[in-house]
Amino acid sequence: QVQLVESGGGLVQPGGSLNLSCAASGFAFSLYAMSWYRQVPGKERELVAGYNIRGGTQNYVDSVKGRFTISRDNAKNTVTLQMNSLRPEDTAVYYCSAKNKISRATYWGQGTQVTVSS
Repeated sequence: QVQLVESGGGLVQPGGSLNLSCAASGFAFSLYAMSWYRQVPGKERELVAGYNIRGGTQNYVDSVKGRFTISRDNAKNTVTLQMNSLRPEDTAVYYCSAKNKISRATYWGQGTQVTVSS
């Protein structure tokens, strides 16, 4: 059974930090490109940070470059998103995603809420 379980969300003040974690199970983790997306009500889900499906390089949406860092641990089947210097506009539900490098089949986690507010 495929599972992606996110954790680490919460309420933080502007300028603060959070570390999101995604624990994967039920599939061959190393064969999947991992990414983090976010979504706010009324808007499309947005790619925040991810590993390129071909070369494994890291990609970031412009608004988080220099503030967020994605990393993966293939031994632990986890992917994390370190978020620093958080802004109110970072408020969203954050989702972990796994895309198979060959079939492009995609799995999603249930999401974790991040709220940046004073």
